[in-house]
Amino acid sequence: MRETLRDAGRALGQLLVAFGLGLVSLMFLPLVLFTVIFTLIVVGAGVLPESVLLLRRFAGVKRRWVGEWTGEAVPEAYEPLVGELRERVRIAVEDPGTLRDLRWVAVQFLYGTGAWCLGLPLAVVGVLVDGVLYAVGRRPAVLPLLTRLVDHDAALARRLLAPAPGRRLAERVAELTVTRAEAVAAHGAELRRIERDLHDGTQARLVSLSMRIGLARRAYDNDPVRGRALLDDAQDQVEAALGELRHVVRGIHPPILTDRGLVGAVRALAAASGLQVVVEVTGGEDGPRAPAAVEAAAYFVVAEALTNAAKHSGAGRATVELARGPGVLRVGVRDEGRGGADEGGGGTGLLGIRRRIAALDGTVRVSSPVGGPTVVDVEIPNS
Repeated sequence: MRETLRDAGRALGQLLVAFGLGLVSLMFLPLVLFTVIFTLIVVGAGVLPESVLLLRRFAGVKRRWVGEWTGEAVPEAYEPLVGELRERVRIAVEDPGTLRDLRWVAVQFLYGTGAWCLGLPLAVVGVLVDGVLYAVGRRPAVLPLLTRLVDHDAALARRLLAPAPGRRLAERVAELTVTRAEAVAAHGAELRRIERDLHDGTQARLVSLSMRIGLARRAYDNDPVRGRALLDDAQDQVEAALGELRHVVRGIHPPILTDRGLVGAVRALAAASGLQVVVEVTGGEDGPRAPAAVEAAAYFVVAEALTNAAKHSGAGRATVELARGPGVLRVGVRDEGRGGADEGGGGTGLLGIRRRIAALDGTVRVSSPVGGPTVVDVEIPNS
């Protein structure tokens, strides 16, 4: 019974909030009339965009309320009110979100006030009736109706305020277009890096190796000692070229990922980073592995973040968190350095992370206030 009373009290409080929003909705009626009249006489056309912005903020309050009650956020999609006055007025009038919000305002007044007028006496009756039912060992029947009223309010607001499917699809297409462009740019930059590494490093060493072998062949008959020295030098060149090739291969797809999996590869990175790194794994190491592209992206995030921490943060410690949830792989890297990491500061590390993760439809959040800590949180879909 105590839990029922607590839930009923919480629901009654939410109904009171809905009632308050309903009264505010009533105040929007004269605002709408005022805006229409001033817009029609042209001289007050500037009032329309400001009124629409106010309406959007009011609808945003309801969206946040629904998200807190249901645990699922209500997306919003508006055309930005930018440009000259005429353009802003046109956007305010033509944006489907304006009509959607106005429709919700009308419904909110009716449902918010009606639900409160019904919920208040229902709470009084429910305490009496459910108290009797509890005394005879029966389940409460009236007070749970208050929660249903709030659930209906949240569901109704979600239907009215959520963007149309076509609008969400258009936004998704635009988002994927940007992501594709960034992925193409990242892919091009990676190809240029590989080409540069091969041309400036491995190719140059192979040319030098070929020359030294040729000199050794010519010198071997007349000066075996010098020929042997040239061959020893050539062997050193071969080992250096192999090392550079391994570096290039690791940049494409680290072999350690295939051999040891993501957790083992990250632990190897941590051991070689020069920092005191703690690797925390949530979700276990057993079970099916994530796709190769996902593991490679996660490995790249950790490698880049630890490199940045070692070079720029001044920190001596860092923490790496790996967590596998339903359909998502989460990676977090935190250092206790000086902070102040800036994606626009001319470096390519954080920008490269963002582009690589965006190509997999993931998200990147970077927090680096001056004084630290710097935290890089990444989520990558793995299904």
